[in-house]
Amino acid sequence: MEYIIIIIAAIFVNNIVLAQFLGICPFLGVSAKVSTSAGMSAAVLFVMTLATLVTYLIYSYVLIPLEIEYLRTISYILVIASLVQMVEIVLKKVSPPLYQALGIFLPLITTNCAVLGAAILAVQNEFNLMQSVVFAIAHSGGFALAIIIFAGIREQLELMQLPKAMRGAPAALVVCGILALAFMGFAGIV
Repeated sequence: MEYIIIIIAAIFVNNIVLAQFLGICPFLGVSAKVSTSAGMSAAVLFVMTLATLVTYLIYSYVLIPLEIEYLRTISYILVIASLVQMVEIVLKKVSPPLYQALGIFLPLITTNCAVLGAAILAVQNEFNLMQSVVFAIAHSGGFALAIIIFAGIREQLELMQLPKAMRGAPAALVVCGILALAFMGFAGIV
């Protein structure tokens, strides 16, 4: 039951993008097409899950025993950067069109605060290893849900007749704000 609560809370109530406002850069930058958003979601799922797993192990078995917990953030960033490099190399070989579509936003996963935030939140919530992995998968699912919904809305906005001043980024930002308000409603904030 506790895993179901972690999943629902991470996807809907504490959505990493729309409720905690982490990972906004790739959310706004890559969400022009649903296909690109799905590719970014898969990359974030892979990196976030592995990063949370590895950082949990480093924190529990290296930083705490050596009493150097203050190096947590630096060590987490190094792990995330290494994983992103691995994803970038694999995508370049396996799916060159997706690699090209993601462009600069793929290396930016390294600085995506959603990935770092999930790893830090797993430790702060005092989750065990399995709970941390479920938490990371659920948070990446929340990221995917938000970015794919937003990309679908942006694709529809391109087909609509909007005033010139509202085309592009202004309409997208208004929709993003409305989506954030909708997700905050799951937490009872609104």
